[in-house]
Amino acid sequence: MANVLILGAHGQIAQLATKQLLNETKHDLKLFLRRANRLNVTDAKRETVIDGDVLNAAQLDAALKGVDVVYANLGNAQIENQAKSVVAAMDRAGVKRLISISTLGIYDEVPGKYGKWNHQMLDGGYLETYAAAAKVIEGSDLDYTIIRPAWLSNKNVVSYETTEKGEAFKGTEVSRKSIADLVVKLINDPSQHIKASLGVDQPGTDGDKPSFY
Repeated sequence: MANVLILGAHGQIAQLATKQLLNETKHDLKLFLRRANRLNVTDAKRETVIDGDVLNAAQLDAALKGVDVVYANLGNAQIENQAKSVVAAMDRAGVKRLISISTLGIYDEVPGKYGKWNHQMLDGGYLETYAAAAKVIEGSDLDYTIIRPAWLSNKNVVSYETTEKGEAFKGTEVSRKSIADLVVKLINDPSQHIKASLGVDQPGTDGDKPSFY
C-alpha cells in the first residue's frame, strides 16, 4: 500500500485514475486541487481532499508529508512554473517518484502529415510550454515518468501501446481511460519506466489526424 498525492485531482484523467485506484488497490490518496469543493469523496477513509495551488510552496510542502508517489495531472500556461514548483517541493520532502502527464509532440517526434497537423493545432504557446516543463523534470534527480498521450478521447476502452523518447510516435488518439490505466500500473509498480518519457496511443489509429477531427 502506498500514499499517493494526485496534483490536479479534478482533471478528467485524474478522476478516472482515482476511481480505478479506489476500486482496484488499497492505496491512500491525497487529492490536491484548487477549489476542492468540486470533488465528491466516495471513500473518506482513503481520500483526503486538499485545497491548494502547486505554485504555493507551503501548501505543496504540507501535502507531500508521508507521500510515496506523486502523480501530476497539471496543465495550463503555467505548466513550466508548476513543474519547477513540484520538483523543488519533492526535493525538499525527499520524495523521489513522479508520474507526470505531458503531451505528444514535445520532442518533434510525431511523423508525417499527422505531425504537421499536430504542430498546426498546438504550436503558439502550448507545445512550447509543455516541452519546457518536460525539460525541467528531465533535468531533475527525481525518478520520473513523463506520459505523452496522443489526442484524447472519452471512449470506454482501455487499449494502448507505448513508445520511448527518441522513437517515432505511433497512432493519433488514445482514450483517457487508457492513460488512467497506465498511471495506475505505474503507481502499483513504481519501479517501471524510471527516467522515461512514454508516448501513448491506441493501436490501429494511424492516420493524418484523430478520427474525431
